[in-house]
Amino acid sequence: MSEKQISYDPLWTSKYDDMIVTAEKAVQHIKPGNHVFVGTGGAHPQALTTALVARASTLADVQIIQMLTLGDAPYAAKNLTEHFVVNSFFISDNVREIIQEGVGDYTPIFLSEIPNLFSSGQLPLDAALIHVTPPNEHGLCSFGVSVDIVKSAAANAKLVIAQINPRMPRTLGDSFIHINDIDFLVPVDLPLIEVNWAQPDEITSQIGEFVAALIEDGSTIELGIGRVPHAVLLSLKNKKNLGMHTEMFTDAIIDMIDAGVINGSLKSTDKGKVVASFCMGTQRLYDYIDNNPAFAFYPTEYVNDPFVISRQRRMVAVNVALEVDLTGQVCADSLGTKFYSGIGGQVDFNRGAARSDGGKAIIAMPSTARGGEISRIVAFLTPGAGVVTTRGDVHYVVTEFGVAYLHGKNVQERALALISVAHPKFREHLIKEAVNAKYVRAEMADVDTFTVGPQETRTTFLCTDGTMVNFRAIHPTDESRIRDLFYGVSAETLYRRFMSRMKWLSREQVQNFVYIDHRTEVAIVGTLSEAFGEDIICVGRYYLDPHTNRAEVAFIVDDAWQGRGIGSFLLKHLITIAKRNGIAGFTAEVLRENKIMQSVFHKSGCKVKSQLKEDIYYFELDFA
Repeated sequence: MSEKQISYDPLWTSKYDDMIVTAEKAVQHIKPGNHVFVGTGGAHPQALTTALVARASTLADVQIIQMLTLGDAPYAAKNLTEHFVVNSFFISDNVREIIQEGVGDYTPIFLSEIPNLFSSGQLPLDAALIHVTPPNEHGLCSFGVSVDIVKSAAANAKLVIAQINPRMPRTLGDSFIHINDIDFLVPVDLPLIEVNWAQPDEITSQIGEFVAALIEDGSTIELGIGRVPHAVLLSLKNKKNLGMHTEMFTDAIIDMIDAGVINGSLKSTDKGKVVASFCMGTQRLYDYIDNNPAFAFYPTEYVNDPFVISRQRRMVAVNVALEVDLTGQVCADSLGTKFYSGIGGQVDFNRGAARSDGGKAIIAMPSTARGGEISRIVAFLTPGAGVVTTRGDVHYVVTEFGVAYLHGKNVQERALALISVAHPKFREHLIKEAVNAKYVRAEMADVDTFTVGPQETRTTFLCTDGTMVNFRAIHPTDESRIRDLFYGVSAETLYRRFMSRMKWLSREQVQNFVYIDHRTEVAIVGTLSEAFGEDIICVGRYYLDPHTNRAEVAFIVDDAWQGRGIGSFLLKHLITIAKRNGIAGFTAEVLRENKIMQSVFHKSGCKVKSQLKEDIYYFELDFA
């Protein structure tokens, strides 16, 4: 280790010689029936747990209390269940088998509430096995890569045994324990456990892009554990002035900080700091955070406090799920009756972000599991599955097929939104189940198409005032937003669009707008992102006449957004889509008095013909 990397007192072993023991001697102080906490993640003190298991024959009913741990868990073996009983707040793969087989325990609890279990005495700790840096000249040891619930465990355990490792990075923040609060020191010189996160595949990359589109410049983000949150972070390369207040992070944060994407300059609290409670990654990450003032590691009771989270303006929480039912219930910790992971910080951050000014709470997941054999979006949760995020707490659900916004929506709107982002091969079955369950009206069973437009229809337009308008294909879930647009525009705008004095839209008319095949009919909506979802401010569509290979085009723009170039942009986007589909040109009918629309067509860049008949101009736009 180079001189630059040393951030501890080089004479510590001589100063605290009377506290130094071997791992074998230290664990001799653990007695049968003790509750023993084991350090988290990459800070799993494996030298101590190995020594503890080595004396298993002298122990019985030792409760191993832990959260997520990396590396081997030698105490989690079937032949040792009389000696060690695992009780985990989050199920990592090294203890999953014994818990699923009923010889280990899982305690479902919000991560923010675990420290109070220790401090209140509800879950007393007889010993804590932790992993820290050597002390500095003031006697302070850093908890390094895992502060989370470890700090509280160490503060409340009767006996604290610390694995002291010079390779543990010294992280800053509220991340220290004084050496006088440790009972035994066990020096080691071991590499930390590393996690190499897989690069995103096509599906997780697409999810990452959809989520990134919801994250505005200047937002503060939280990312949960797994490949999907990792992919989201990699999709944020074009964002500006992001902050992080997150339970954990991975190596992907390094490039984002170095590129200036994440700088924390607009955070409401802890400005300029990446706030986290633990991290998991490679040695590159561990070297990067060592003594780095850009990072502030805090215990879980601060990082995961929904009130603290909600104080961040534009707080965006991104977490994962195993399945979501059509009413919006999110299961994230079990596969049916088999416990798989844990509640973790999902609810803490979901509720905190939801209460943030401009915040967004996002659940992201692939649409299928088991190689595409089953849908993660289901009519009913698998029997035995637990609800982590309730239907009242859920806001956004994102898959590789799009974004469903559920908060404040009725059950029918929720079901249709979720079906629209399910894998296409499961949508027909889901709509039938939704009708049978009375989640949606019976006439929905007769809808011929329940498709979502292709990804290539997405684009954006920047207004001169800096407002970003997002364009996408119309969704089956846009019924209510189309009504809002219709009833929000002036009678004159409606007359210019429909050439009649309409006062209302029938249900059938609205359904004809949103249920289209995206081949012979194409409809594009322009939307503004809001914390509560999105507003539709314009609609453009064309209808193909297969006999002429020309399509009739029409669009409507909300009065407040007219005259900003949106109509012209929308027409050009529809022309691009039509050309891609091999269509020869557009036709359109425009009232003589509608000078603005006539100008839009004449400036389309196409070969334009027009003919006036009885106060209506008949346009032909030739793409060739």
